[in-house]
Amino acid sequence: MDNSYKVPFYAKTALIFISVFAFVYVMYIGRDIIIPIVYATVFAILLNPFVNFLIRKKISKIIAITIVVSIMLVILLILLYIFYSRLSIFIESFPQFKIKLDQASDQFVKWVSQEFNYSRSKTNKWFSDTQSNAISSYANSETLAQLGQISITLVLIPVYLFMILYYKSLLLEFIRKLFRSEHHDAVVSVLSNSKNIIQSYLVGLVFEMMIMAVLNATALLLLGIDYAIILGILAAVLNIIPYLGGIIGTILPMIVAFVTKDSMIYVVMVFIVTIVIQFIDNNFIVPKIVASRVKINALISIIGVLVGGAIWGVSGMFLSIPLIAILKVIFDHIEPLKPWGFLFGNIVPTSSKFSFIKRKK
Repeated sequence: MDNSYKVPFYAKTALIFISVFAFVYVMYIGRDIIIPIVYATVFAILLNPFVNFLIRKKISKIIAITIVVSIMLVILLILLYIFYSRLSIFIESFPQFKIKLDQASDQFVKWVSQEFNYSRSKTNKWFSDTQSNAISSYANSETLAQLGQISITLVLIPVYLFMILYYKSLLLEFIRKLFRSEHHDAVVSVLSNSKNIIQSYLVGLVFEMMIMAVLNATALLLLGIDYAIILGILAAVLNIIPYLGGIIGTILPMIVAFVTKDSMIYVVMVFIVTIVIQFIDNNFIVPKIVASRVKINALISIIGVLVGGAIWGVSGMFLSIPLIAILKVIFDHIEPLKPWGFLFGNIVPTSSKFSFIKRKK
């Protein structure tokens, strides 16, 4: 007699939704602790081959990790210094931007008043109040919190990175002990595939960013746009954020062209050039350099970016793609979750066995 109790479908569905909600809630409230650990883990996977190389050269483990982490920090600091030096020149021109932006605002208010027969003083008052309220509310409520979170993250990442690289064997042995011996092959496969995905994805992302920076800066220089180099680099860095970063990277040089140039033709030309570069990136650079390493379809990528942004902000947008790729690897190795792995993938069947619409003969 079979006394096993089968959980009803509605109960399974409710448990799944409760579990997902609890997981997302924990990820949200614990983001200040979890985000540095995730970043450090990603960088540890990327830098681990260099540490292993130094260890094979008879260098002690602690010294090898210290050398690799120090070199990474020095490179990042040099890049930040170069970026900041360019950005400071851009920031020094803000007063000129403000004067021209005020002139453009006055022209816009005048146009609205004439076209819609509305009082110019009321329109001007509404525009200034809306602008000041938006700036003050953002500055008071979000800027300080974001700066504090970024500072804490930047301090903790090197510490976590060193610890993860040092205790790598301990962490791997812990993962091995979590599973029974018959599942060890699957666990090794998941870990190996996840490592390869993260390494290849990050390397491809760096190459894509460099190519985009050169293309953007060159195009803006040829158009005669001020601060072309810093805008090109900014657009390339923002392009790391899938889908949404490209939009912001297009808007920024258009604003600069609108403020610094007397003719709207420059704004249109900047828009056309950036759209062409985005088209080249999306259809040639990304598929060859980045997307070939992460087998995720565009629908899941967009949803993942939006969900990641809602939970972890910009960090969630950046980390969403590699984390989804790791989830797909896990799903592909667990029999009941293989349909979800198929849903995340980029293999689109030509037809389905389900036929919702029957053709009339």
